Amino acid sequence: MLPVTRVLALGAWLVSQGEATPSAPTISIFQKPPGVIPPGGSTTICCICQCSNGKFMMYKGSHRVPTLEQSGGRAEFSISNATYEDRGSYICHYLEGDAVLARSTELEVFVEELRLPRPNLSVLPGHEVAAGAEVMFLCTTTQPSTGCYLYLEGQIRAQVFLREQGDHNFSLVQKGESGRYSCQCYTWNALREWSAVSNTLDLVVRDYTLCNAVRLALGAGLLLLLGLIAAEAARSRCCRVALLAMQSGTHAVTSALTSPTTQ
Repeated sequence: MLPVTRVLALGAWLVSQGEATPSAPTISIFQKPPGVIPPGGSTTICCICQCSNGKFMMYKGSHRVPTLEQSGGRAEFSISNATYEDRGSYICHYLEGDAVLARSTELEVFVEELRLPRPNLSVLPGHEVAAGAEVMFLCTTTQPSTGCYLYLEGQIRAQVFLREQGDHNFSLVQKGESGRYSCQCYTWNALREWSAVSNTLDLVVRDYTLCNAVRLALGAGLLLLLGLIAAEAARSRCCRVALLAMQSGTHAVTSALTSPTTQ
């Protein structure tokens, strides 16, 4: 068996190696605003990375996109006056020097005629809910036999729900699912037709458990502060009483020493 000191040294070395070797950065890619865009429309492809001192490259298929605006850990490619040539798969690379440190997933951009009426998006029970609550999104359209996508801005994935299911999608929302939502519908036939993107709505998911914990911590801190103030006040009072007692005792002794001796 290895001595305990060697085992501890090996554990410390493994921990230091784990801390010294940072994990590879990850890139998120998304379309803003999300959804299928019409010819002549516009959108922006965004790439975000928690990294620094490097640069982004974006590719459409195997071709590099030359006009990429970068700022810190974010890069954007804007498409304006879109044509069918703009549709396809986009991917972001993050490089430091000549080394590619990370690649995003592929983002598929669609450019299609929008022939269906625009749906309306609403949410129940409201625009502000507690974490873990059950939320119902309603993407309402007058077009029969359609499916709809529910988009969350900043996310590459979209949820799909069908009109036969009642125009809604149930989910238990978490705090990370706050954000701006929209929906878009399509027909199921061979020649898929699309609607315009719906109105947007902002959903706020609040973690009231965390809020209560913060309130309790602040209350406990305030009580502790008041206790310290009271203790300091009591200590100061005791010091003043002791000082007065000492002064009174000194005065009595002085008086006794200086008074004439009784014959």
